[in-house]
Amino acid sequence: MPIIDLRHMKKGQSGVITAITVGGELGRRIREMGLVPGTELTVQGRAPLYDPVAIRVLGGTLSLRNNEADHISVEVPG
Repeated sequence: MPIIDLRHMKKGQSGVITAITVGGELGRRIREMGLVPGTELTVQGRAPLYDPVAIRVLGGTLSLRNNEADHISVEVPG
């Protein structure tokens, strides 16, 4: 299965997080939201200018800016 950045996923597309590719404060914040390797997610939608992206994860909805989504690698069904 291909691995892409969360930023490049399309509305309705689902996948499993394989890696968080940033450290420091941003990496810590992403992990604290529950976005860790092995977590399933689905893209629910995007703002009109494609930033931010809304994702469904762990029974809730999160909104991430594209500069945050760039650091989340997701394995999607081919």
